[in-house]
Amino acid sequence: MNASQEKEPAALKVTGLGKSFMGVAALQDVDFSLTRGKILGLIGPNGSGKSTALDCMTGFVRPDSGQITLDGQSVFGKAPHTIARSGLARTFQTVRLYDELTLDEHVELALHGLARSRRSRRSRRREADRERAMAWLTLFGLERLRTAPAGILSYGQKKLLTLASILGAQPRIVMLDEPLAGVNPRVIDLILDAILQANKDGQTFLIIEHNVEFITSCCSSVVVLDAGRKLAEGPPSVIWEDPAVYEAFLGRKAS
Repeated sequence: MNASQEKEPAALKVTGLGKSFMGVAALQDVDFSLTRGKILGLIGPNGSGKSTALDCMTGFVRPDSGQITLDGQSVFGKAPHTIARSGLARTFQTVRLYDELTLDEHVELALHGLARSRRSRRSRRREADRERAMAWLTLFGLERLRTAPAGILSYGQKKLLTLASILGAQPRIVMLDEPLAGVNPRVIDLILDAILQANKDGQTFLIIEHNVEFITSCCSSVVVLDAGRKLAEGPPSVIWEDPAVYEAFLGRKAS
């Protein structure tokens, strides 16, 4: 096999991931990978270990075992800010904003936290990132509120502000933790359109979400967790036909 045929390393690779809390296993030997330019869904019933896996990958929880690599480089056990500056950005189930800061200031804050350029290029890159973030704000209908405090925004608008800030920075991977929770159908459509457009432009995503229709619409592959273990992995059309997945979500076997 020549160099051009060699397989490119996964954008994100998780191997043998394990984590316990007070002797109770939250994750057990979890393996999966995310290919650059793809959208991976991470799903499972409540308590299956999805958020713990996300916290381990982004440094908010230190894993007990396993390996986590970002573009072939280990980020296992590193601090959240170090992982973020390596190019892995995330959102949280609950929106984390400062009500007194303006939308512009939130964009600046997010871009600073995700900055990973060399000092000589930082100014030019930050300006380009800022322009992209503002373009997303315009698409989301938030441009007229740029100088307003974030506290006046609805919950859905706050989620859109967070997403615009992250997409503007173009990190290596965007991880979204239940992006649709608590938002109305119009905002759901805006979020879906934004993810698909950004992915068309090359952005890689990992998404935790309970909305099956949404996952089916945007994900090329899905990993299913149940009781801390990987239950299934594959395209959405195959996953939804798996009796084990059906039973995990509904608590009874498919007929």
